[in-house]
Amino acid sequence: MCFLVGNIVFSQKMMTRAGEVRFEASMPAFEEIAGTNSTVSCIFDEATGDFVALVLVKAFKFKSPLMEEHFNENYMESSKFPKATFKGKILNFDAKKISSAKSSYDFEGDLTIHGVTKKIKSKVSLALNAGKISASSLIKIKPQDYNIEIPNLVKGKIAENANVSINFVLEAN
Repeated sequence: MCFLVGNIVFSQKMMTRAGEVRFEASMPAFEEIAGTNSTVSCIFDEATGDFVALVLVKAFKFKSPLMEEHFNENYMESSKFPKATFKGKILNFDAKKISSAKSSYDFEGDLTIHGVTKKIKSKVSLALNAGKISASSLIKIKPQDYNIEIPNLVKGKIAENANVSINFVLEAN
């Protein structure tokens, strides 16, 4: 009986340690400003809709090593603020209704970047494939909302809103 109950409880949690978060803050006619992190951890509780993600800031990779250095030292101050987190909920999620066709859900929660926590709301697309849930979303973030200072010298070369996309393939742990 304990084995059966334990199996039911644990089977409701889906996770990944290889999720991808990509941000892009490029302006036309200037160098691309984009970074990708493919080591994001995420846990999703199918029973409650609770959704938690952890991003190690230093794990973002850029085309240019110099851009990566500026990102970590000057903007994100990753030695002082080593991680970004999201703690929230996918609203009205029903595990019985998820299928291979993408379904859109609202999600909301607390996004913490650079030591600042803000409530956000957005949409997430979910699909079930071979027992795994694919989750993807696009969030717009203003660096100044998170006390990320952009020097006047480069302000015109960086978009006011950064597009942050997430792509996770979650599986039972």
